[in-house]
Amino acid sequence: MTESTTEGPNSAHESQDAQMVLEATRKSAHAECLFCGKQNPIGFKLAFRARDDGSVHAMFTCERPLQSYPETLHGGVVSALLDSAMTNCLFSKGIVAVTAELTVRFLRPVRLDRSVEVTAAVTRVRGPLYYLQAELTQGKTLTARAQAKF
Repeated sequence: MTESTTEGPNSAHESQDAQMVLEATRKSAHAECLFCGKQNPIGFKLAFRARDDGSVHAMFTCERPLQSYPETLHGGVVSALLDSAMTNCLFSKGIVAVTAELTVRFLRPVRLDRSVEVTAAVTRVRGPLYYLQAELTQGKTLTARAQAKF
């Protein structure tokens, strides 16, 4: 997953700055979010981290109460994880926006009792719209991907 920026000698410093911006923006705009809000008492409290390439990522454990079909994570949870990653990618840039359109492609079942990694990156900006992509992997298997407009 790439963004249309180039890495330079300050990229580690830039990712630290992006992490601080992400956390401040999330705290002010999204503190009660079910997926990433730190103040939601029943929330998942996903810990998104900014990367040097401008993307973000987080780990999530697929627990049994989130099951749909046997041994499978509910597709709505998969969609919300992808959406949350894209939202936090924008937060890392100091941007607060809402999802205007979300398209999810389910590629493989997401198994319970295992962790997944969710990543997201901005792919382009056109006028007032931000275009993003996200991926959900379990082990080395890509299980779902999404594209969205914010």
